[in-house]
Amino acid sequence: MLFRYLRQSNPSGIRLCECHGVCFVFGAFKSSNFGRFINKSRKMSSQNQPDPLFDIKNAFYIGNYQYCITEAQKGKNTSPEAKLEKDIFLYRAYIAQRKYGVVLDEIRSMAAEELRCIRLLADYLSGDRARKDQVARELDQSMAKSMDVNNVILPLVAATIYYHEQNYEAALRVLHQTDSLECAALTLQCLLKLDRLDLARKELKRMQEKDDDATLTQLAQAWVNLYIGGEKLQEAFYIYQELAEKNTSTPLLLNGQATAYIAQGKYEEAEALLQEAIEKDSNHVETLINLVVLSQHLGKSPEVTSRLLSQLRDTNNSHPFVQEYHNKEQEFDRLCRQYAP
Repeated sequence: MLFRYLRQSNPSGIRLCECHGVCFVFGAFKSSNFGRFINKSRKMSSQNQPDPLFDIKNAFYIGNYQYCITEAQKGKNTSPEAKLEKDIFLYRAYIAQRKYGVVLDEIRSMAAEELRCIRLLADYLSGDRARKDQVARELDQSMAKSMDVNNVILPLVAATIYYHEQNYEAALRVLHQTDSLECAALTLQCLLKLDRLDLARKELKRMQEKDDDATLTQLAQAWVNLYIGGEKLQEAFYIYQELAEKNTSTPLLLNGQATAYIAQGKYEEAEALLQEAIEKDSNHVETLINLVVLSQHLGKSPEVTSRLLSQLRDTNNSHPFVQEYHNKEQEFDRLCRQYAP
């Protein structure tokens, strides 16, 4: 999970990210205290045994997708179950990098059901509007049937697609059927999109009770604090900062820090972080959007904003921000024609 541009529909003015490879965006932790929570979390599996895939999963959650791919491709001796889980994160990381063709080419009809779900997500995200509508209809039909309770990927993928469709109620209905930490994180994002901070806080509390030290739980705490705004913004910043220091700095974490700075009016500091993010990934959508917003706050020339928007259109012309911006341009042109002499 990532953070993008601003809006005016919540107290802090911050808009949460859209989901990609399945998305991922705190109580009062001070920076000096937060590290010990991260350290405790050399994560255990549900059987309280060391999780051999912790590094792969953690890399995915913080947006270090190439490291996730590299580690997942290493030929370590693993059980069939562990290999399947590793492949799931491998292909999700490819989706997060927008390398949909890799997923569509490699996952065939005879693959495990969980992998076919990942392929469905790649099919949806790579398609045009007509194809997206078709996949959404097929998903509706599939979800109307009884769901395999052992397949935790299906509700995650289904909810992600519904999230992209801005059908948050449908996403929540699907997510309600499972209790995985990832589904809880996506549930929290949906609730914030619906401006249900009260319910998001309850979901965060459940996540903390389940695994307070998990990276996803810490990120979820940051999302809530960014939404609340005010003094919580600095706490959110510390979350991202500590995650970067304990792991590695990624565009996802840098955008989280930059968003906290933008909401505090610290525009120059935010710009430095976003420049670092764009150096790591020159086509990173969230970074480009935040740079567009920041260019307005910093009074940059129209040419700078136009250049960023052009790059954004080239990178992801179907992105909701791009579509909303295009619609506003058309509306403005219509009003100009209406009142022209």
